Amino acid sequence: MQNLVYKKVKEFKSRYPLTVAWRLKAHSKIIDLHLNPGEEVKYAFAAQKNDNPLDIITTYVIALTNKRILLGQKRLIFGYFFTAITPDMFNDLEVKMGIIWGKVSIDTVKEYVPLSNIQREALPEIETCITEYMMREKKKYAKIKVEE
Repeated sequence: MQNLVYKKVKEFKSRYPLTVAWRLKAHSKIIDLHLNPGEEVKYAFAAQKNDNPLDIITTYVIALTNKRILLGQKRLIFGYFFTAITPDMFNDLEVKMGIIWGKVSIDTVKEYVPLSNIQREALPEIETCITEYMMREKKKYAKIKVEE
């Protein structure tokens, strides 16, 4: 369903207005473009994909689906950036709270994904959604490997 990602990100942004995020509709369209058949968006939020709290121009939309975590950013002039993290690639999640904003870092087998400038109050919600999702999905991957 088109614009479902944008609707969920807008809901997140309305609950946590201090999260630094721009051009949410354009970034959400990148996620919509890469949704596979049968893939459902369960949760979505916005953050800056960087480690620097002063860098506020790298907004990404992050969506948890029933199959993977998707990160998308529409570039200003042309093109976009897109990353998909499948449960088998997920290693760990780290949450840091600062004076003004918080940061969530996703550690995967191949890369480290820092998501910053998130309103502090949103951190427990994001952590719970990602952790519960990954624990549930990793169990499915374990069963598939045993059966093989």
